[in-house]
Amino acid sequence: MAVKVYVVYYSMYGHVGKLAEEIKKGASSVEGVEAKIWQVPETLPEEVLGKMGAPPKPDVPVITPQELAEADGILFGFPTRFGMMAAQMKAFFDATGGLWREQSLAGKPAGIFFSTGTQGGGQETTPLTAITQLTHHGMVFVPVGYTFGAKLFGMDQVQGGSPYGAGTFAADGSRWPSEVELEHAFHQGKYFSGIAKKLKGSA
Repeated sequence: MAVKVYVVYYSMYGHVGKLAEEIKKGASSVEGVEAKIWQVPETLPEEVLGKMGAPPKPDVPVITPQELAEADGILFGFPTRFGMMAAQMKAFFDATGGLWREQSLAGKPAGIFFSTGTQGGGQETTPLTAITQLTHHGMVFVPVGYTFGAKLFGMDQVQGGSPYGAGTFAADGSRWPSEVELEHAFHQGKYFSGIAKKLKGSA
């Protein structure tokens, strides 16, 4: 039976969405893994999104909290808001009370990826503060660590990402994930899926 890895994200302007696509590709590259990409519900009305200059949402299915229980492993992606996850993703986690009550996600591996506006905007605090959500569900946090290798130490260009997970800098919205950031995302998907596969195989 295939190992189901869900890539669940929120993206207002598309930066996290780009990372999510690469993470899905990386996850799918592992034999025996079935990766699926989802977005969480938007909480802002269309009128407000329009005033904020947000583009239309992509043709990606919207997940319900209950569907999380179907996955063998989940990678969550979101932009930062003042060093923490965006309210849309927090609202989604807040709706998982039923899963928490039954501990339906306990023991499942989970990873995190993210986008920030600036270099001091939360490349570490955003995933660090998000771990509390995983902890209450009893999930097993799987950081990518430094398994990406030398490229994570590169100083010749601005690049997002950290040992917590893949990341990017959006700046004023005009900067898109670089080649290295996308490679990091692909690697995270592949690395995470390998661990999810091992955990399911040993269960």
